[in-house]
Amino acid sequence: MNRILLSIFAVALCFSVAHTLQCYKCTLGFWDLCVTSKETCNGDQQCFSGVGKAVDVVKVKSKGCLPVGLCNKTAPETLLTVSYNVTKTCCNTDLCNSASGLSIKTLTLALTSLTSVLIAKAMV
Repeated sequence: MNRILLSIFAVALCFSVAHTLQCYKCTLGFWDLCVTSKETCNGDQQCFSGVGKAVDVVKVKSKGCLPVGLCNKTAPETLLTVSYNVTKTCCNTDLCNSASGLSIKTLTLALTSLTSVLIAKAMV
């Protein structure tokens, strides 16, 4: 009986250790537009949401997985030739870096609908 309980405990421990964090990913977004997908983090990473302003006007956003040592810090980034500071805030639960933005599925649906309307108008 003890062997069975020990085996069950060992299997459960393996599953709990193997759990990885799921985060929303957006490589680069502007203002409130950010095309998001999902990604799985490595064991030493957390989800993050990054916000900055390029040329003090354009709000730049990013999301994804980030090594824990880089969390909750402000660091310089460069877009083309423009440098700006990005504050990356981390969290450690699945999909905690909110999906606000456009998912790839939503963007595809919107583009398909728009294309259908334009084709219908062109045929009339």
